[in-house]
Amino acid sequence: MPTGASSHLLKKLDMLISVRKRVKAGSIIYHTGSQFHAIYAVKSGFIKTEILHEDGRMQITGFYMSGEILGFDGIATDHHICTSIALENSEICIIPLSWIERFNQGSDELQRHFYKLMGREIVRDHTIMLLLGSMQTEERVAAFMLNLSQRFQARGLSPYSLTLRMKREEIGSYLGMKIETVSRILTKFQEQGLLEVQQKNIRILDMNGLKRAISQSPEI
Repeated sequence: MPTGASSHLLKKLDMLISVRKRVKAGSIIYHTGSQFHAIYAVKSGFIKTEILHEDGRMQITGFYMSGEILGFDGIATDHHICTSIALENSEICIIPLSWIERFNQGSDELQRHFYKLMGREIVRDHTIMLLLGSMQTEERVAAFMLNLSQRFQARGLSPYSLTLRMKREEIGSYLGMKIETVSRILTKFQEQGLLEVQQKNIRILDMNGLKRAISQSPEI
């Protein structure tokens, strides 16, 4: 939901939702190549998107939590280029494209909101390229943790206590590194007093220290 949205816009957004669907961990929401007919808002849970490269490698392209929207990858070609999979038992809201087009007519506020959503996805893609292309491995992990912290805080949760819904190897796939490298860096950050790591539970002990570990902290 957009911050500071009018009650009129919130009512229209709620009307766009045709189905609220529960999905079990491991369930596929849409496949690569499937026809684009809707976008999906995460009501609860955690979703990942991944793409299969021509050489057979699987690359994770994003993680989505409550309040975030996925599925924009299908706009350009009318077919999804990614596969989306629930990382845990989740609930999603399905928003059909035809409904968006119909409700957008005569509503400048709603149009602006969806333009912002699409723009955010473009920025996300650009930042991932920056992250993978110009940052060292330790910087990537630090930026990833800071980004999760920001997103948790935006949802009224503690920015210091993070529960990772994804596996180490999935983090590695997203950041372009091996699982051993991810584990080594987390251990190093723990030894430096930046993090406290207990399996999937991460506690940030030194937020400024994490920020100093990278030249900038992009939102990804």
